[in-house]
Amino acid sequence: MSERRSPTIRRRRLGAELRRQRESAGITIEVVAEQLECSSSKVSRIETGHTTATPRDVRDMLRIYGVVGAESDELVQIAREARQKGWWHPYSTVLVGAYVGLEAAASSIRAYEQQVVPGLLETEEYAGAMIRAARPDFTADQVHQRVRVRLGRQSLLTQEDPVDLWVVLDEAVVSRPVGGDEVMRGQLKRLVEVAELPNVTLQILPFEVGAHAGMDGTFTILSFPEPGDPDVVYAENATGGLFLEKSDELQKYSFIFDHIRAAAIRPEESVAHIAKLAEEPLWKWRPRGSPWT
Repeated sequence: MSERRSPTIRRRRLGAELRRQRESAGITIEVVAEQLECSSSKVSRIETGHTTATPRDVRDMLRIYGVVGAESDELVQIAREARQKGWWHPYSTVLVGAYVGLEAAASSIRAYEQQVVPGLLETEEYAGAMIRAARPDFTADQVHQRVRVRLGRQSLLTQEDPVDLWVVLDEAVVSRPVGGDEVMRGQLKRLVEVAELPNVTLQILPFEVGAHAGMDGTFTILSFPEPGDPDVVYAENATGGLFLEKSDELQKYSFIFDHIRAAAIRPEESVAHIAKLAEEPLWKWRPRGSPWT
């Protein structure tokens, strides 16, 4: 199995190991900061993977903890690799690189979407229409860059070691003609095609279920192949998103996802429903401008 290379996940691994070594040595963050002549917040951010540690930082920290030899050399090498930029780096002005980095390193992704098709499943035309509508302040070039990034991310589904993707879509996602009739029909057909992949599971959460466990909003749960890499929840909103990593938060969202997929239509029935909508879309039942009564 080939390892997915991601600067983001390497920062997390390195930070977790540095924290473990510090705690094993019985040394506080304040003591480390004093010896390194830096702030305690910097040490804390290195340990949580939010700040990239230089090889020198790592070597000096390990010296404080009494870690030398091959173990020290290995962690210093990870620090060097963690400073490498991911493929999405040229687009960092229009995308949160942290999420893409975690996504690239994940072994499985579970997602619930309320309004739009997830980026990993979008067609080029749908992605462009959705971004233009959601971000009217974007220039044509910014839209183009975001679309390119989304299409590039989709290789995760078909690469040699593909990610396992399980997505539950609210029925609203397949009922709203983003980009118009032709674009949306093409998107629905794309969903049917992708659902044929053995590593992709797709379900529809129908309107008829009423209130459900996912009413609070869209979220994604990312899981990683290494036992030392805990899951991460990404809860998306209009200004970006929020990463959640505490064990109680992870348990809550796993619980919510299990309830959502249990309430959703079974995968094979969901795909059949999407295929039918591609031929007889819901938005054709009520032409634009028609009354609701």
